[in-house]
Amino acid sequence: MRSERTERLAPSAAGGASVRRMRSLARAELTLLLRSRTALWVALLMPLLMVLATYSALEELDLSEAGLTQGEAVLTGGVGMVLLVVIYLNLVPALVTRREERVLKRLRTGEIADREILMGAALPTVTVAVAQSLVLVVAGTVLLDVSAPGSPALLLAGIGLAVVTLVLLAVVTAGLTRTVDSAQITTTPLLLVCAVGCGIFIPLEIFPESVTWACRMLPLTGSVELIRHGWIGGLDGVEIARAGLFALAWVVIGVFAVRRWFRWDPRQ
Repeated sequence: MRSERTERLAPSAAGGASVRRMRSLARAELTLLLRSRTALWVALLMPLLMVLATYSALEELDLSEAGLTQGEAVLTGGVGMVLLVVIYLNLVPALVTRREERVLKRLRTGEIADREILMGAALPTVTVAVAQSLVLVVAGTVLLDVSAPGSPALLLAGIGLAVVTLVLLAVVTAGLTRTVDSAQITTTPLLLVCAVGCGIFIPLEIFPESVTWACRMLPLTGSVELIRHGWIGGLDGVEIARAGLFALAWVVIGVFAVRRWFRWDPRQ
């Protein structure tokens, strides 16, 4: 159900005040993140272990059809994995906790706008995820003999679109999640779909063409393709435009879904 109060998603009249409010919220969320061992595990260690697991799994696959080396497939998919795990798996339980403790409801009684609340809550995990992604790019280039990004602007665009999409999907999932404990269940379907079907674990080029086209419709596929091309190339202009349009389409879908299904009031 929608809140009785009309959502205040318009920008704040004073830009500086809006930034200060979001910074204060982000600082509080960062403090809570650092105090939670589970959240720190998900944010710092789990992505690294999953990247290492991907490296081992790809040793059994023939990546020549995809035009990738093992290092290129692991690193470009690893960026997507870091963003998926750190942002999505951390933000959903955080928002559910704040909602059930009536923190979100109390925040909405003040001057802060709804989007400022959500952006402030997401900022710490987004910062950690982007920082880890950039470290992965630098470390991978140095340690795994992968060339430096050929198109840094496109790489950053892919990361940015993935971040926005994942934040929106996390907010929607939080709205559909009743308790913090059930967040482990509600996040699993999208996590598995994105990890397997969006080219993160396995490059889409090794799938049959019909499967590849279906996978291109999934939430992170366009962003992952932009990340991969920004780093190692491989797409022509039409394919870049297609990937960008699919990624933007999911941003639009995410905004609509947040407005439709996110709940500000406790569900219990």
